[in-house]
Parts: sequence; structure tokens; C-alpha cells
Amino acid sequence: MMSYIEKKYLRKIYDTFDELTRIDEKLLELIEYRSINKADEIAKSLANLNKKINLILRQYYPEIKEMDEKLKIKSRLKFYYDLLDKLTDFIRNVENFRKLDDRYYQFLIDFIHEKEDLINNKYKGIATRELTSFYDKKSRDNLEKILESKLKLRDREYFTFGGLEQELKKISGVESLVIKSADPHHKEILDSAETIIIIKTQESFEKGDLYFVLNKLKRFLESKGYEVETTQNYIITNIKLFID
Repeated sequence: MMSYIEKKYLRKIYDTFDELTRIDEKLLELIEYRSINKADEIAKSLANLNKKINLILRQYYPEIKEMDEKLKIKSRLKFYYDLLDKLTDFIRNVENFRKLDDRYYQFLIDFIHEKEDLINNKYKGIATRELTSFYDKKSRDNLEKILESKLKLRDREYFTFGGLEQELKKISGVESLVIKSADPHHKEILDSAETIIIIKTQESFEKGDLYFVLNKLKRFLESKGYEVETTQNYIITNIKLFID
């Protein structure tokens, strides 16, 4: 039986999901203009979306113990993680290319229209596997071993921003990298996430080139003993970065 606190925060989560629905409806309306002139408005809605997701993750979700509810929440959040990722890519492409193929707009429109189907048929399965793995005793034991090994590596877990950026730029062959602190939703992809590394691409840069560079950097960081996950557009890693 749910406690009073759990019920209270569950209501807050679903109220926030209602707000998120209004935001993605607004995003859909803006994207349907198929115009880069709407990029600033999309970016503002995207920032609001990210703020609401972080509110759920930081304040509400940790209080939920009921597994069925955790599954529903996690499944819906996974849709929004992907939406954030895709629209962040959209904003970056607007900055880099200033003109986008109509098929790109249609891809984003279809993604939002298919939200409920994606949640039920894709993200629910992913969330189920993740929750099952997390609460499985063997997985917890393995996690403890990983954490223990990470403590032994702590002395080499820190880089200065400039030194690492230059090394990664040299390996990747690109002109500019953006290195930022990971947000809570990145920890849903990599539990130990500390940093995201975004590649600033040129107009001539193809998607295949980006995929190659991301995987090249991933292999390099993994060879140094760091945990790394890649998305379509950036790297998530457990390296801790400090600006000189």
C-alpha cells in the first residue's frame, strides 16, 4: 500500500506529465511550420521541457516505490529523453546548416504523433529490462564490484578541460568540441554520467562521419578505462572535468 508521501509525489509526477503534454503539443505546432525561424521558440519550449523532467527526476521519482508506477513513469520519461535528444539535434542543425530537409521536419512530427505507441511498444520494454536488472541481486552484486574498481581508479579520473579537449580534438579530427556537465536524464543512459561531449560539426559533415567520430572517441575513452555511452549526437561519460 502506498504511503501518503508516495501518493503525494505520484500526483505531482502525473500533473507534471500533463504539463509536458502541453509542451510537446506546443513543440508539434512549432515544428509543423517547417521553418528555421521557429528555432528560438522551439529552444525555449525545449528548455522548459528539460526543467520539468529534471523536477520529476530530482524531487518526485525517488519517492516512488511501487514498481508498476515506476515502470509507467520511467517508460514515459524515456520518450521525453529521446525527444530532448532529437530536438537538441534539430537546434544544432539549424545553427550549422540554416536550411533543413522537409523529411527532417516530418520525422520529428511523426515522432511526437507516435508518442503513446512508442511508450507502450518500445520504451516500456526498455524500462522493464532496466528496472528488472537494477533490482536483481546478481546485478546489484556486479554493480558493487564495478563501484569498488572505480574507487581504485579515482586518482586518474580527473582532467583539466583544456588538456582533454585538445587531446579529443586531435583524435577526432574536428575543430570544436563542447564539453558540458551531465544532466539527470543522462544518468538514465549511464548511471555514472558526469560529462557530455558534443561535436560541433561543419556544414559538410555527414551523419555517417559523425557516427564514425563518436565511436572513435568512445573506443579511445574506453581504452583508458572510462565508461562511455554514445547517442546519435554526443558522448556520455563518467570522466569528471574541471575548467582551468
